[in-house]
This record gives sequence, structure tokens and C-alpha cells, in this order.
Amino acid sequence: MMLELNGMLLLVVLLALLFDFSNGWHDSANAIATVVSTRVVSPLVAVIMAGILNIAGAFMSTAVAKMVGSGIVDPSTVTQQMVASALAGAILWNLFTLLLGLPTSSSHALIGGMVGAAVTHGGWDTVKLSGLRSVLEAMVLSPFFGFAIGLSLMVLISWMFFRVPRGIATKIFKRLQLLSACFMAFSHGANDAQKAMGIITLALLSAGQIQSHDVPGWVIGACAVAMGLGTAAGGWRIVRTLGMGIVKLEPVHGFAAETGAAAVLMVTAHIGLPVSTTHTITSSVMGVGAIKRLSAVRWGVTRRILYAWLFTLPGAAILASVIYLVGTRLG
Repeated sequence: MMLELNGMLLLVVLLALLFDFSNGWHDSANAIATVVSTRVVSPLVAVIMAGILNIAGAFMSTAVAKMVGSGIVDPSTVTQQMVASALAGAILWNLFTLLLGLPTSSSHALIGGMVGAAVTHGGWDTVKLSGLRSVLEAMVLSPFFGFAIGLSLMVLISWMFFRVPRGIATKIFKRLQLLSACFMAFSHGANDAQKAMGIITLALLSAGQIQSHDVPGWVIGACAVAMGLGTAAGGWRIVRTLGMGIVKLEPVHGFAAETGAAAVLMVTAHIGLPVSTTHTITSSVMGVGAIKRLSAVRWGVTRRILYAWLFTLPGAAILASVIYLVGTRLG
């Protein structure tokens, strides 16, 4: 890595890797909550498995990284302080919601942080509204697709296994759920690890260290490892909320929820849209729970999650804006 990392650029790279770590830590529940709550594997095996597959998934594509790095804010207006403030705001929001045990979106936190810092730095002219609109539309639609696919899979499975004894079906789906959990962990790495890659690439481009939006190999590797280590650390309070607080899950529900959510994430990662893995898997869990009856979903817990979703974008934006202003004053 023949780069001249000055103090501020080095800070941005470190903050981006810290964000990736906090993203993995915060979002480990996305991959392992259902497989742990249904007792298919032990928590230790689950987090190790998810961490390894997160790293593997991060190497699948860089389409999301390019969208984050060039599609939301105008690269020509970017400063290192602006990027650092965006990352710091997103990290603080992740830590705040992690302490509350709420599965909020690290993607929303990062996008909110970027917009908050960019607007504070140079006004709304620094934001690419068309790109931001595309990202927000995908973030809104992905939970609906997660819910619909999870519900549809449960309907299909119920029809196919209608005459199969419950004990045999449970054994089958315990094995299948292990595969779906691996699929979910891989797709999480494929989508979420790229967001920090895009931020680092944007910072390197604005500092003149690289000449295009192509993500350097060392950035891919560093972000993949940071995400994997964060996932292996495990955010256990969120695991409990997602795996046991929304609806009582069995292996068949875990399989349907993970498969539905992972399918949505793989498609969006291929297209290059940074959607929320948290929103997608949570809505998919709601979808598979709703097939029992609507009262099977614990809507009190769900309301708390929805409130956290609504406040994530503005909350992270405000934090990033304050951090930028404080940094400007101190500088």
C-alpha cells in the first residue's frame, strides 16, 4: 500500500474500519439470531461461522461501494473532516442503539451521517438528490420484499410439508436452517461491508491518493476483516430482541426468514443499492410469524423497533452535523 496517509486521512480510514466493526457487531443478530434462538447451533459456533462468511461475502462485489462513494454526495465537495464527521455520527448512533438492544440500520446511520455532514459543510448542493432518492427508495422497499418473501416461503413450506410429521419436519429444517444462516451471513457481508469500502475510497479520491472510484484491494480486505471481527464479537442484546422478542421461532421459521432476507440482499448487492440488512431480516421474521396469526407477532417490541428506524437517519445526521461543527470550531 504505497499511500501517503496524512493525519486526517488516516483518521478517516480508522473510523471507517471502526464503523465496519461496529456494523458487524451491531448486525451480527441479522445472521445468527434465528439459528441461535432455535438452538440449531451454539452461540459460539454461530458467531464464528457468521464472521468467516461475512469476510467471504465482502469479496463478492464492489457495486454498493461505488454507489456509496460516488452516488450520494458530490465527490468534488468532499473533505476529510466531512467524511470523519459522518463516520463518527454513524458509529455513535450504532453504539447508542446497541446499548438499547434495538436492531436499527447501520446503513441508515451511515447515509444519515453522510448527508448531515455534507449539508453542514456545503449546503444541499453537495448532496446528489437523485442518488439519495434511489437509496432511500430501496431502503423503504426492501423490508416489504423481506416480509412478502418470508410469508410466501412459509405458505409454500406449509403446503409442501402438510402431511409430514412435525418431528421429522423439525429435523429437516434444523439442517436446512444451518444453510440458510450461512446464506444470510454471506449476503450480509456482500452488502454491508461495501459501505465502509465506499467511504474509504471516497476519502482516498478526495485526497488525491487514487484517480478513480475503483475500490483498492487493500480496502476490500481491511473492511472484510473488520466486518468479520465485529460479527464474531456478537451483539447479544440485539440477538435476544430479534431472535426471541418479535415472535417465537422454530427452525422452519428461521429457515424461511433467513432465506427470504438473504435473497433480497443478494439482489440489491448485485445491483449496487446499499439497503438495510437489519430492516430486511426483521421484516422477514415478522412475515414468517404472521402466518400463524397476526397476534403471534409481539407488536409492542415491533413498535419500539419501528420508532428506532424512523429516528436513525435524522439522529445520525444530527450527530454528524454537531461533530462537524465542533471539529470546525476546534480546528
